[in-house]
Amino acid sequence: MSTKKPGKFLTDIVSISDFSKKDIELVLEKAAELEKMPWQKKQKILDGKVIASLFFEPSTRTRLSFETAIQNLGGRVIGFADAGVSSYKKGETLSDTINILDKYADAIVMRHFIEGAARRAAEVTNKPVINAGDGANQHPTQTLLDLYTMKKEFGKISGLTISIAGDLKYGRTVHSLMYALAKFDNVKVYLISPESLKMPEHIIEDTKGKLKIFETTKLEKYLPKTDVLYSTRIQKERFPDEVEYEKVKNAYIITTKVVAKGKKGMKLMHPLPRVNEITTAVDKTDSAIYFEQAANGVPVREALLTLLNGVKK
Repeated sequence: MSTKKPGKFLTDIVSISDFSKKDIELVLEKAAELEKMPWQKKQKILDGKVIASLFFEPSTRTRLSFETAIQNLGGRVIGFADAGVSSYKKGETLSDTINILDKYADAIVMRHFIEGAARRAAEVTNKPVINAGDGANQHPTQTLLDLYTMKKEFGKISGLTISIAGDLKYGRTVHSLMYALAKFDNVKVYLISPESLKMPEHIIEDTKGKLKIFETTKLEKYLPKTDVLYSTRIQKERFPDEVEYEKVKNAYIITTKVVAKGKKGMKLMHPLPRVNEITTAVDKTDSAIYFEQAANGVPVREALLTLLNGVKK
């Protein structure tokens, strides 16, 4: 099924690749508008609407920011935060689960451990589906809040130089971020990772015509040129072999000394949770904006829910 009608906003939020630059800018503008909107007015947007929140994988920020956004807009939330308490544990298929929720809810927010699960859900139901992360594939709403954070900090996205460090193989947030940045002009990206955790080649091939891409294994090499250092944790849960995880788990540790080597005004972002890749001492530096970044998830997800409100295929 198509996720977009001609001349209109998306009908589902499945992949950042489905977004045009105009779509992204619309979300960022709507988020800024909602941040300033009076509470009483905001509460009417989803009044009487029920949103299903289905998290087949653990989540803190994404799930709770979505639920906060729904309640801020006057909607109600149903669903689960643990697939073990759902009929999935009894063997129910994803398609059947979505078919049932289609009867209960006006929209579905879903995180799943299988790549492509969100796309499948969108094919099953005529209610809007929002992908809150599908395996190691994509995390489009995280990318939108990342872009919103950059826009708030720098007043622009085009022209930025961004270093992305950590697990670029399994990190779905950085996969989505690459596709999104490719929609803007004159963006330079330094990809920093161990050889075994490099950005998938197909993503580089898909985006290199638009982005200026450089790869390195050295964390500090390009920091003097970097506007945004985007750090990611090593995704232990996605490694097929724990021995391989042990080899790379401490590949990059960002300390105050590392941050000090960055360009003046460099900002440090992270989708969180962090493990040990950023020391807590960094939290107090002017560069650290990852907690503000997490907070930006609320207005961005409010914007998506608002734009999808009433949308039918």
